[in-house]
Amino acid sequence: MKKALCASLLSACMTLTAGSSFAADAVNWPTRPVQVVVIANAGGDTDFNARMMAKYFTKITGEPMVVTNMAGGGGTIAAEQVKSSAPDGNTILFTHTGQMIVNEVAGLTEDTFEAFDVSCIAGVDKGAVFVASKSSGLNSIQDLITKAKAQPNTVIYGTEMGSYSHLQGLMFEKLTGTKMKLVDAGTVSEKVVALLGERIDLGAISYGSVQDYVSSGAMVALGQPNAERNALLGEVKTFKEQGVDFVMDKPYVVAFPKGTDPAIIKKMADVMKQITETPAYGEELKNTFKQPVSYYGTEEAIAVLHKTRDDFMQFKDELRQSK
Repeated sequence: MKKALCASLLSACMTLTAGSSFAADAVNWPTRPVQVVVIANAGGDTDFNARMMAKYFTKITGEPMVVTNMAGGGGTIAAEQVKSSAPDGNTILFTHTGQMIVNEVAGLTEDTFEAFDVSCIAGVDKGAVFVASKSSGLNSIQDLITKAKAQPNTVIYGTEMGSYSHLQGLMFEKLTGTKMKLVDAGTVSEKVVALLGERIDLGAISYGSVQDYVSSGAMVALGQPNAERNALLGEVKTFKEQGVDFVMDKPYVVAFPKGTDPAIIKKMADVMKQITETPAYGEELKNTFKQPVSYYGTEEAIAVLHKTRDDFMQFKDELRQSK
């Protein structure tokens, strides 16, 4: 009788454990609020993705995830802050390849992404577009190629020199044999103002930041650099559909200080996977930044970063000349 009772209790415990969010033998983390340091100011796509992660992290774990925005230095200030933090799992870096890899390629930092313990890729920006001012007269990628070839340096491409959008411009030029005038136009909000003020002709910006201007006709979305069309962007064609094999994703990376317990790194990846499987989370991404849900676990994320680094390194000289 006692043996039967013990077996029954054991079976019940195993069933309860299997159905819970975390396995019974998982590391005891988090046990207090976790700080996530974001490389950008509030309001943009990176900050939005970090805050969505924090919101659902709290719902799943029961512990708050506190977002700290630390812009500046192309993301190097935030990265250095996390890098020098205790590897106890209570400080996380939320970044993207524009900081984690482009900064190394551009010579803004000596650190590679391997200076951190990467947990996962929490999402991928599929909402980027090349957007032109109405006054530029550009209505398609072919218009852009034709003008940039016939009149080199007359199409003014606004960017942040040495940044991810700078690399987007360089890669487009190389693929199409064109030459644009690349100028430092500042942050996303500053580029939007410059487009509306007709000080630049073109910029690479998240669609969520310009969709109202595209809808009103003040700007024209020329193309999206995705392998397949993101239907959330409406009728905006991919570059591939317009004859240019230009694909450039921007993954959002979750990383810890080097030396963090691998069990914590895995648990964070598992939590993020649960977040991406939550329907409400997907709806918020779709409605705000026209972003489909994406996720890569630790090993896949590291493989993506290695390939991205190899792809970007061919533009090292051009990026470093802009410093």
